[in-house]
Amino acid sequence: MMSKTASPLIIHRDSRAWQFQVWVSFGLAVFLCATGLAWLPGQDLDRAFMVMGYVFCLSAVFVLAKFVRDSQDGRGETPMWRLVVWGGFAIAMGLTGWGLLRMNSNETYKAYLGVSWLYLVTSAFTLAKTLRDRYEADLADLRRQARAEARAEFQATQAPQA
Repeated sequence: MMSKTASPLIIHRDSRAWQFQVWVSFGLAVFLCATGLAWLPGQDLDRAFMVMGYVFCLSAVFVLAKFVRDSQDGRGETPMWRLVVWGGFAIAMGLTGWGLLRMNSNETYKAYLGVSWLYLVTSAFTLAKTLRDRYEADLADLRRQARAEARAEFQATQAPQA
């Protein structure tokens, strides 16, 4: 009888420093956007439109990140859902960009809002990936523990009774 030795399962995890940097970056992006929107000169309607645009973009980023990751896992999505996800992201980005361009405001202020908005979008994608990576590593760790427990239980039942 040949003994099979299982190769160790390597679970890759992000370092605490990376996770901290991702959260700080996302928090800073939210703070910069909130600050820019809170002191946005002009009409309340412009401010409300921009806040909705930023929130729409933020939620579209998380939906798109999940959709792309799920697609890589081989989960088949319907063409209509693909259209909704990508279309929602494109519309959110397009309308927010259009709102920034058409806003009656100082060009420097528009640039600040635009850069902070893009920073928010990119940091949200990074945060979504980091959270998903941690979830998958935790899941793999749980599976490894369950297999080890099952193996130990099986070996205990196979041990000769004295």
